[in-house]
Amino acid sequence: MARIGIVGSEGRMGHALAQAIEASGHDVAGGVDRGHGDIAQLAAKSDALVDFSSPLALQATLDSAIAAGIPVLIGTTGLEAEQHAAIDRAANRIAVLQTGNTSLGVTMLAHLVREAAARLGDDWDIEIVEMHHRMKVDAPSGTALLLGEAAAQGRGIDLAGHSERGRDGITGKRADGAIGFASLRGGTVAGEHTVYFAGPEERIAMTHLAENRMIFARGAVKGLGWLIGKAPGRYTMPQVLGL
Repeated sequence: MARIGIVGSEGRMGHALAQAIEASGHDVAGGVDRGHGDIAQLAAKSDALVDFSSPLALQATLDSAIAAGIPVLIGTTGLEAEQHAAIDRAANRIAVLQTGNTSLGVTMLAHLVREAAARLGDDWDIEIVEMHHRMKVDAPSGTALLLGEAAAQGRGIDLAGHSERGRDGITGKRADGAIGFASLRGGTVAGEHTVYFAGPEERIAMTHLAENRMIFARGAVKGLGWLIGKAPGRYTMPQVLGL
């Protein structure tokens, strides 16, 4: 049984995490949110931290986890290169699991996407379509980017140099080898992702539907249970599932 501190405890994911932690038999060590509470104090009384808050809070979370010598799971999306660099530095001193999606189903989907991309020829175009609730502020979603990275790894290419986003107007033909993204926003959708492999006269669609946020919370708690006790390093959800 572990004591887990929640960064972003008053948000929707924070409440879901608290429920999942208690249901798993672990203890909620406490929480902080938007200037309420001290992350360093929370880390000092926790066995691990979980952060689904915002990119702006990430550095404080990492610093506090390092000072306390405890692992941290980062589920925050919309991270930029500077935040990933900060995670890399922290991983030299503590165990860090960072992911765009903690769902076990999405983790398996990414594995299947990587395998399909590696085995299907370059004449199979890859498109990723995602839909989320109207309040989501980043696009493409962290999950869509995670799936795009999986596809790029399968193809042995760099996603940043091969992605197409936000097509509008006269765009010209689709670039060969591109991985396309389309983002839809509306209503209360927890998360829908479909990866299309469109080949000559046939196509494959791989879809994951999130019915509520508890799937992410339960996956995060499973990831935390796996992460506690690990040596310093940067870990991923596929490792949690042994993929």
